[in-house]
Amino acid sequence: MKTGLVMEGGAMRGMFTCGVIDVFLENGITFDGAAGISAGATFGCNFKSRQIGRALRYNKAYSRDPRYCSVRSLLKTGDLFGVEFCYHELPDVLDPFDRETFQKNPMAFYVGATDVDTGKIVFHKCTDGGAADIEWMRASASMPVVSRPVQIGNYTLLDGGIVDPVPYRFMECKGYDRNVIILTQPDGYVKKPSAPAMQAALRRYPAIAKAMAVRHLRYNRQMEEIRRRENAGTVYVLRPPEPLQIGRTEKDPKELERVYQIGRTAAQDQMDAIRSFLGSVK
Repeated sequence: MKTGLVMEGGAMRGMFTCGVIDVFLENGITFDGAAGISAGATFGCNFKSRQIGRALRYNKAYSRDPRYCSVRSLLKTGDLFGVEFCYHELPDVLDPFDRETFQKNPMAFYVGATDVDTGKIVFHKCTDGGAADIEWMRASASMPVVSRPVQIGNYTLLDGGIVDPVPYRFMECKGYDRNVIILTQPDGYVKKPSAPAMQAALRRYPAIAKAMAVRHLRYNRQMEEIRRRENAGTVYVLRPPEPLQIGRTEKDPKELERVYQIGRTAAQDQMDAIRSFLGSVK
């Protein structure tokens, strides 16, 4: 049996995921592999580096800093989330990312991004938390319209959530047959079609525009498939008990803390069930 952790994105809804994985770390919960998309990648990487509280800490400290996320950054650089600040100054200087622990941790960690040219998902296995891995995490979280596509080798990439918001099938194909899935929307959530203006804004990238047009259908189909697996007992799903009611670019530290604590409570309340599912009950 190979255990896996699957983390959905959702921008600052990802504070819920941060609360869950911090409780996992505090309780010694481990996995053979993990996969994250968008915020599930940029926040979820702290699970492999075993840095409890880091994602919440730096978001609360810098969420109101215009270098972190602002219209000014978007107008000046083409990226709502400032690349130099978020992916270099922050992890290298202000709140260092523990690359040594990340590299030594035997858990495989994958992130997914969408190929702009094909409209298909591409996965990358992060190994050392270095510059290449950070670029893949950035690509995974580069939301269309408010981010520039990220060039990595022969790939031009955007947010992985466009085509594979919850990569449980990828993990299954990799042989992970006992997966815990962290969602950032409550049970019963149904995604609506993207606004027509979104399609117009993406006309330079026809494959992405086409993918965005059916994104809601893919997402809702994934939720149906996850529910069937959950009912069959082949996956364990943690999800918010109700809508998180937090903005994608939320800057209020109290709101970030609130959603983080909802994630912690969900994980703490279900710890015995999670241990049982993973086969770790002593």
